[in-house]
Amino acid sequence: MSAPLLEVCVDTIEGARIAVQNGADRIELCASLAEGGLTPSAGFQKYASKLDVPVYVMLRPRGGSFIYSDDEKNAILEDARTVRQNGAKGIVVGAITTNHTLDTVFLKDVVEIAGLPATLHRAFDTAKDPFKALEEAIDLGFERILTSGQQPVAAKGTELMRDLVSAARGRISIMPGTGITPDNAAQIINETTADEIHSSCSALRQPADLRDSNVILGFVPAGGEKVTDARLVQEMKSAISQISRIAS
Repeated sequence: MSAPLLEVCVDTIEGARIAVQNGADRIELCASLAEGGLTPSAGFQKYASKLDVPVYVMLRPRGGSFIYSDDEKNAILEDARTVRQNGAKGIVVGAITTNHTLDTVFLKDVVEIAGLPATLHRAFDTAKDPFKALEEAIDLGFERILTSGQQPVAAKGTELMRDLVSAARGRISIMPGTGITPDNAAQIINETTADEIHSSCSALRQPADLRDSNVILGFVPAGGEKVTDARLVQEMKSAISQISRIAS
C-alpha cells in the first residue's frame, strides 16, 4: 500500500528547496506561477536538477490560451531539445487547436524531441471532449494528465475526474490540481480515486516594509506575493499520508 504522491509547483529557487525539504515527492518547475506557469530559465532548471526528487519542467512560452502560433511552437520545441541536458526528469506541456481538440501533431513532436516522461497540463481542461483527449494523450505517450475536471477548481470537478480515472484503466494517471489545500486534499483524492495530487502550497508573504524602494517602484506587490509555504507543504503531505492506495 502507498499514499498518494504530492507534486508541488514552484517558480523560485527558494520555493523548490522548501517544497523538497518539507515532503514534496515531485516538483513542477515553472517561471511566473501568477500566469499559470511558464518555461523556467536554463539556470533554474540546472539548479533544480540537483534536488532529491524528480523535477518536471514546464514548457509554455507565454500566459493566456493554449493555442500557439508556429513561432511559439518552434520556441517550445527548442526548449524541449535542451531540458534533458539541463537535468530535467520530465516535461509538462499542452497545446490546443482552434477546434478545441488536442494539437496531437505538435505534441507528438514535443514528446519525441524531449525524450522524457511527460505530463499533459491543464490545456486538457479546455478540450471540448475530455474522453477523446484522454485517449489521445495515452496514444501520445503522456504518463499523466493534470486537470481540475474542466472546472475553475478541482473540488468542483471531482465527478469528471473520477470518470476519467475509470476510463483510463491504469493506462495514464489523472492528477487533480488547482485550488487544492490541506483541508480538501483528502476529500478530492477519495472522490476521484486519484493516486497523486498537484498544489502550489503557497501563502501570501507581506512586504516587510511598504516604504522599501522595491515596493514603491512596483517590483514587489504592496499587497504581498505568493510564496511556497513550508507549513502548507507539511500539512498537505500529512493530509494525504492517511490515504493508502494499492500500488500498481
